[in-house]
Formats: sequence, structure tokens, C-alpha cells
Amino acid sequence: MVGSISGFAPAAPSERDPRQSTGTVGNPGPLRDCKKSGTGQVFGEYVNNVDFKVLYPRFTDFDVRFYMYELLKALDYCHSKGIMHRDVKPHNVMIDHERRKLRLIDWGLAEFYHPRTAYNVRVASRYFKGPELLVDFQEYDYSLDMWSFGCMFASMIFRKEPFFHGHDNYDQLVKITKVLGTEGLYQYIDKYDIALDPQYDELLGNYPKKAWARFTTSENQRYISNEAIDLLDRLLRYDHQERLTAREAQAHPYFDPVRNAALHEVENGGSAQ
Repeated sequence: MVGSISGFAPAAPSERDPRQSTGTVGNPGPLRDCKKSGTGQVFGEYVNNVDFKVLYPRFTDFDVRFYMYELLKALDYCHSKGIMHRDVKPHNVMIDHERRKLRLIDWGLAEFYHPRTAYNVRVASRYFKGPELLVDFQEYDYSLDMWSFGCMFASMIFRKEPFFHGHDNYDQLVKITKVLGTEGLYQYIDKYDIALDPQYDELLGNYPKKAWARFTTSENQRYISNEAIDLLDRLLRYDHQERLTAREAQAHPYFDPVRNAALHEVENGGSAQ
């Protein structure tokens, strides 16, 4: 896959600007100096990706757990290096299902996180924008990626792509409030002293919070469990400080089957995925 770096390992802020990388998490590919053009080139691994709109409907319940766990590992790694991805979405998650390999790509919007720093809210794709971006709260952090992860997870288990389908950024927040309720939104903006755009005065109704079970259908019920609902509920929170971190999410009981399978493989002489 042109432009991806297998196992991209971010350097310190003084050494590398992550916004210049469009690679994947994990060893840098070889850097070749092209003498004729004077331009360096990076050669990365090829990932035999299948379009998510084709691939995801084929997933078993275990597949969803496995790949969501792999994505959490990628997010945990980049967050541990001080980097927010800021554009987590299915289009940026490459999956080679035959080899059971996942790569998180496209680091064009990535940025180093520094506490109490105001960041641009014009990041992330609309359907995966966290509430903090939609209400112009600039001091966000790694938890933005966890909201986007939660949106992906919701769309996978409920078979609804995208899960929050707004027509523009204003409508995106409206769609979120129709699920999470307006009371929680107002508690959030009051807590962080956020001034809501006056345009929302005519757009936001008075919506109660919906139970996640209401989204269960005969078509998606094979993906739904108490553990799945609990994990989702701990990710899709208005208050970014209440969301699970990538490391905390990995420890959630929803992923017990994945960890148990990896342990079984190791015990039988294989290697964990």
C-alpha cells in the first residue's frame, strides 16, 4: 500500500512532526534518497485491505472483538508516545483478514498532546467527531480518539454505518443528543464553562437518553452482549474525562475471549496475534 509505514514508531516532538507522516503504527520502512529528484521516499509494507463496507458484514462476533482489540493496541501505542491520531475511522483502519492483520494509517491530522493546550477543532471526519469538537472545546486530549473508536464499535455491533449520521456539524451534535440525551450535553457544557453556538438554540430539542438495547435488531443481535453494551457505554460519553483510555478498554471483559484465545495459542506453541 503506497504511503503507509508498517509499525511507524513516532519520535520525540523535536525530532519528528507527526503531521508529516501518513503511515501506520509499528518498524519504519527503508528511507531511500532519490538523487535525481532530491526527494526521500519511504517504502512500507503492503496490506491486502478489503473495503470495510464489504468486510465488516462478514465478521463474526469474535472477529469484531479481535479487530477492535487490535485497534486499541494501536491507539494505546500512539497515545503512549504522546500522540493523538485525531482521524480514527474505518477508512483509516486497514485490515488483511486472511492474515488477521490490522494497521492504523493516515497520520496527516495527528498531533502531539500537551496539557492545557488549545487545539484546532477542525479535525476528524464528521461522523466520528467527538462532542468536544462540535461545541468548539479546544483543550481536548487522547479521549477524542476513544470517542471515534466508540463510533466505529457502535456501527459494527449494531450494523449501522455510520452510527451518528449528521448532515453537517450542527446536525451531527443533534444526532448525538438524540441518543445520549440533551440533559447530559448541558451538564457537560456547564462543567467546562462552554458557550454553545446560538444556532443550537433552534436545533436542539429536549431528548431523553436512549437505552443501547433499543438498537438491537434480529440482524445484529449476534454481536450484542452485556459486555459489548457496557464497553460502548463507557466510550460514548459526552465528558471526555469519563471515557475509557485505550489501555483501560483493552482490559474490559468484552475482550476476554480474545485474550483467552491468544493465551491458548501461546500455550500450544504458537504466538499470540
